[in-house]
Amino acid sequence: MISEYNEKGTLGRFIMHNNNQLLSGRGLRDQDPEPVNTFVYNSGTAQQVKIDEVTYTMPEASILPLVSNQHFQFERPEELVAWQFNREFYCILNHDKEVGCVGFLFYGIRHPMFIKLETDEVKEIEDLSRVFSLEMQVRDNFQGEMLRVLLKRVIIKTTRIAKQQSESYQLFPDEKMDLVRMFSLILEGNFKKEHEVKFYAATLNKSPKTLSNTFALLKQPAPSVLIRNRIILEAKRYLHYTDKSAKEIAYELGFENPAHFSRFFKQHTGSNVSEFRAVEQNDKD
Repeated sequence: MISEYNEKGTLGRFIMHNNNQLLSGRGLRDQDPEPVNTFVYNSGTAQQVKIDEVTYTMPEASILPLVSNQHFQFERPEELVAWQFNREFYCILNHDKEVGCVGFLFYGIRHPMFIKLETDEVKEIEDLSRVFSLEMQVRDNFQGEMLRVLLKRVIIKTTRIAKQQSESYQLFPDEKMDLVRMFSLILEGNFKKEHEVKFYAATLNKSPKTLSNTFALLKQPAPSVLIRNRIILEAKRYLHYTDKSAKEIAYELGFENPAHFSRFFKQHTGSNVSEFRAVEQNDKD
């Protein structure tokens, strides 16, 4: 079952999936995916989910945040509840001071993030799900705002739980970890053009050495590793889900020439581009 709310003036969209066998994300298979964020709640037993062709186990009683450029497919989607919203409906970036999830739940460096719920947390999410379902049936001038209030509650609740389950957030205050969040957000917007730590350090008013040392103190991967991993992830998405040539992908990801991109991909994946694509094609066949 799919319920949808649309705002004509803002083009805001909010969608609730409940027992929907077609729940999935096409990612880059859609040439221009709508920037939609998704919360998936699994109230049933553990099940598999394939995200960008990597298979994970989603635990029972857990929540999984997903973003629009991810391809995802669940083993038993009909057992899940999901809430989707675009930035016109609720912009998490504009409301970051309120919800604090940008660069952590969404576009963060730890992904996928399966957030386990305790018994009382399950009850709260179940209650919220029922209220969402009821509100989706209402048609009046307050419906949109009520849905935003409920969504905001889900975001804040999920962010709180996730931070409690994060070693770094238990060791360091939010103010220090905000540097990591901001780096993640800047990386998401610039990784196709900017491959050097110095760009991200300057944007954050830090020297490259200071930024790297701070990440080490906060028990995070080095900025250079995060930049590299983000580029590789996007390259794999293009190879999985598009017909772009290695040359097109190289220029799309900011490499000066295809040879440089091919060496980079081989060095960090162990496969050259043509081998990687051929293996993926064989797996599909």
